[in-house]
Amino acid sequence: MTRAAINQAVPAERRLRLLSCNILAGGSVQRYSEYVTRSLTAVLPGRSKMDNLDRLAEVLPQFDVIGLQEADAGSLRSGFLNQTRYLAETAGMPYWSHQPNRPMAKLAHSANGLISRLEPHSVLDYPLPSRIPGRGALLAQFGEGESALAVMIAHLSLSAPARARQLAFIAELLHDFPHAVLMGDLNTEPHSAEMRQLFNQCSLQPPVQPTLTFPSWKPRRALDHILTSPAIQLDRMWALPQAFSDHLPLAAEIRLPAHIGGEPSPVRHR
Repeated sequence: MTRAAINQAVPAERRLRLLSCNILAGGSVQRYSEYVTRSLTAVLPGRSKMDNLDRLAEVLPQFDVIGLQEADAGSLRSGFLNQTRYLAETAGMPYWSHQPNRPMAKLAHSANGLISRLEPHSVLDYPLPSRIPGRGALLAQFGEGESALAVMIAHLSLSAPARARQLAFIAELLHDFPHAVLMGDLNTEPHSAEMRQLFNQCSLQPPVQPTLTFPSWKPRRALDHILTSPAIQLDRMWALPQAFSDHLPLAAEIRLPAHIGGEPSPVRHR
């Protein structure tokens, strides 16, 4: 067999760029005092929120799969706008889905969101276990069977016992996927007891080095995560310098075999 034939027999790799972003329903917080001083704006729509979403939409085309947390599903605070859909359409991304959680009358309706350049084969919503209901995880599968790439987007509780139950539930859901990604605001750092439990219960790997994302104006904690299974090559992880909420967006670039994840993605527009 010639060298050219050998090269042709080797499947090409696929490179994907991922982004996880807690968008605080479009709100912007620049210091801790603003959680109090700007509390009224948190439940009211406004031009500043739309400007913030538009700035984020300009960034999204650099990525292939985006996970959102604290997107508003359409309530008073967003002007009854589905923010996941708005971001996808404004950014020119072809696929989106959302998982509404925690409705608070008509004032606020948080959601996890998926925006993607790849067409998902399926998107499933799971309520996460908690004494106080309202947290959820969204599981998107790109491709089918052994060729599937599983991407889970989650926003976990503030309570450590609740997070432990939620991460155990997530570990069970992802256990049978050789190519799996968990991304989101997990509200805990990678060395915590509940995260160590997650790494013991499934193939997701701890980060080599934590990436600080919170608070966005002076990051001191690694609360946002993009975790991958060993079959996925994680080439790079970084926090975006732009702040769109009280968390910095977390980005990652991964490599995986070309047959994983369904149809190849179109050329990325910048």
